[in-house]
Amino acid sequence: MKTVAIVLAAGSGSRMNSDVKKQFMDIDGKPLIYYSLDVFQNSFIDEIVLVTGKEDIDFCKNEVVKKYGFSKVKCIVEGGKERFNSVMHGLKMIKDCDYVYVHDGARPLLDQEMLERLQYNAKEYGTAVAAVPSKDTVKIVDNENYVISTPSRNTVWNIQTPQVFRYSIISDAYERLDMRLQHISADDLHITDDAMVVENFTTSKVKLVEGSYKNIKITTPEDVEVAKIFIGQ
Repeated sequence: MKTVAIVLAAGSGSRMNSDVKKQFMDIDGKPLIYYSLDVFQNSFIDEIVLVTGKEDIDFCKNEVVKKYGFSKVKCIVEGGKERFNSVMHGLKMIKDCDYVYVHDGARPLLDQEMLERLQYNAKEYGTAVAAVPSKDTVKIVDNENYVISTPSRNTVWNIQTPQVFRYSIISDAYERLDMRLQHISADDLHITDDAMVVENFTTSKVKLVEGSYKNIKITTPEDVEVAKIFIGQ
C-alpha cells in the first residue's frame, strides 16, 4: 500500500498582518511549515508533495526541505488561485498511489496517533476526515445575520486536516470538478475543503474521525501564540 501526503503551503496569510507569509513564520526557531512536514517525514507516509507559491519554491527547496532533511518530499509544485486548484496541482504529481492525505500546512500540531486513526478508517471506509465535535452552539443566519435555525450541537463538528481518501475516490472527484469548472466560475462553487469535493462530485460518503482540539489552524496572530504553547509542551 502506497500513501502520499499533499501538504498545502500556498496561502497568503492576509489575516496575519505580517510581512512574512504565515507558513514561513518563525515558531520556536523553525518555520511553521516545518512541523507538519516533520510529522509526515517520521510516519508511515511514503511520499510528500509540497504545494507552495511559485515565488516560494526555491525557498522551500533550500531553506525547508534540504535544510531539515525532508527526504520524503519528492516534489515541490506551484499552487493555484484557490485551495482546490492547489490540491489539483498536487494530485497531478501523484502516480501509483492507494491513499492520499491532504493537509493544510498551517496546522502544525497533527500527531502520529491521529495519522494512524485516519489510516485505519480510510482503509475501512475509503474516506477519513479529521474533525472534532463543536464545543460551541452554532447558529445558521440569513444575509442580514438574523438567525434562521440552531442545529443540534450533537450533529455539528469542526472540520480539520488531514483529510484522507482512497486515491480512486479523490482523483475521480477532482476530475469531475475540473470538468465542472469548464462551464462555471470557480467563485460560484464556494469549496473550502476536499471533503466538499467528494460530497458534491461523487457518491462516496465522508467519514469523520476524531482529530484533536490542539490541531488548530494558524490564521491570526493569536493562533501563533497558542501554537507556541502547544509546541513548547
